[in-house]
Amino acid sequence: MPFARKAGLALAASCVVLLLAACRGGGVAADMPPPSRAQESAYAHPGLSAYDPPVELTFVRETGDNLYGLLNHLPGETLEDNRWTRLYEQVLGIRIRYEWTAKGNLYRQKLGAALASGDIPDVVKVNAQQLRQLAEAGLIQDLTEAYEQYATPFTKRILAQEGPGPFEAATIGGRLMGIPETLSSIEGAEFLWIRTDWLDRLGLEPPRTMEELLAISKAFTENDPDGNGRHDTFGLALTQYLWDPVKGLTGFMAGFHAYPNLWIEDESGRLVYGAVRPEVKTALRVLQDMYRQGQIDPEFVFKDGNKANELIAEGKIGMTYGQQWASFEVQASREHDPEADWQAFPIPAVAGTQAKVPLRFPTYQFLAVRAGYEHPEAIVKLFNLHLEKNWGETAEYETYYSTPYPAWQLSPVTPFPARKNLEAYLQLEEARRTGDMTGLRDEARSIHRKIEAYHERNEETGWGWEKTYGPGGAFAILDQYEKNGQLLYERFYGAPTETMIERQTILENLKNDTFINIILGSPIDEFDRFVEEWYRLGGREITEEVNRWHAERMR
Repeated sequence: MPFARKAGLALAASCVVLLLAACRGGGVAADMPPPSRAQESAYAHPGLSAYDPPVELTFVRETGDNLYGLLNHLPGETLEDNRWTRLYEQVLGIRIRYEWTAKGNLYRQKLGAALASGDIPDVVKVNAQQLRQLAEAGLIQDLTEAYEQYATPFTKRILAQEGPGPFEAATIGGRLMGIPETLSSIEGAEFLWIRTDWLDRLGLEPPRTMEELLAISKAFTENDPDGNGRHDTFGLALTQYLWDPVKGLTGFMAGFHAYPNLWIEDESGRLVYGAVRPEVKTALRVLQDMYRQGQIDPEFVFKDGNKANELIAEGKIGMTYGQQWASFEVQASREHDPEADWQAFPIPAVAGTQAKVPLRFPTYQFLAVRAGYEHPEAIVKLFNLHLEKNWGETAEYETYYSTPYPAWQLSPVTPFPARKNLEAYLQLEEARRTGDMTGLRDEARSIHRKIEAYHERNEETGWGWEKTYGPGGAFAILDQYEKNGQLLYERFYGAPTETMIERQTILENLKNDTFINIILGSPIDEFDRFVEEWYRLGGREITEEVNRWHAERMR
């Protein structure tokens, strides 16, 4: 079907955008103001032009309680008929339809069966391995030209914030076979969160080194920091999944310069998987001692993140490593004890060294288009409009992103600027410095209102926002991490190698099982046997494949 490229249709589309909040069901307002120059410019690009007549674009989708809970807060909206589907149809002439939806494991089972049979929708969200398999089977089409021609300059700029990695991961045989739904590496930065009221009660200072951290963990375990006269507190939080973004070990290991989930450069410039490096053995030995001394919950192997968080809520945990949103998890302790207070601190390292903050390559999902679908550029147009209406010149943040409910989740595509949260902090910091809040853009302005409600009206909901975006919060530390050159980005970000596809799950299970067993008390030499097994079971081949990729990149 033909699609409209003329400026008149693009301008009409922009008018529809402005009307949508007032008349979601359609129709035209008699007193519609003339479009601004910014709106004319934003919607003149062919990547924001409308199909005439409209086209249908089918997806499948994972659903869950969070999504249905969101819809409960947005009366009159459903998964297929909501502010985003209406926007896509009215502006782009794209009608969204879901062939099927399912929850959790059932979704993954149905998707696996659909991919195996080749019965896929017009657009399907897949991981890197699935993308390669679909490409090799000829079931999806090349999107190189579609992206180049139809991605707006704004979209290209936003999706480039993560560097070349996401697009290299989506490129197979020199052709772009999926549009990466880029995630943010810097959002994976971790911090050390400490109960500062416990520090004060025990007369302790925040740790500057790992040695000081270990002393604090011991004191939090043995010196009754909650003052109840019982031996019932733990120095460090931990869950059965060792790499949880909150209550995991990633930040702790980094304090020993150990990076067990990253491909990093060794002393010779070759890439090596961090899990087999000797620094990991050192960190595991320390963790084993902490566990034996009761500084870690003895039942951590039976607890997922939610269960482990119950100890925080009950006031039994003094420290946890975690990403910037950990503030909202540790806030649960304030329900049990309103005097409980937490603060983010930089990750400490062994004495005499500075910690590097490991950042995994985070992009793992790609939008692929079914072979034979007539309008492969349609998926690019959805990306364009989603970014434009949330962060572009015609953004309506409080309609399409946060109402304050997360309306963005209603869209079948959800790209976002990788640096948006750090940029919001920088806007807030500048406003605090000057006292002028008028320059705050949508996201920063929304966060400022939450923090202001906490300070001026003692609204507890703003506590976590203050701890994350406040003057001494997590993003203040992230800003320093970046300025100090402490961010350690993963060095391998290509498409999965052949041996990775075959052996990665086995090797990861071997790693996690071995590390847990060592923490629980297995001989530390189990680590050396793990390294031998890792190489024997496919790690050697993967390392060679990764280094061939690396050598090509360095040419």
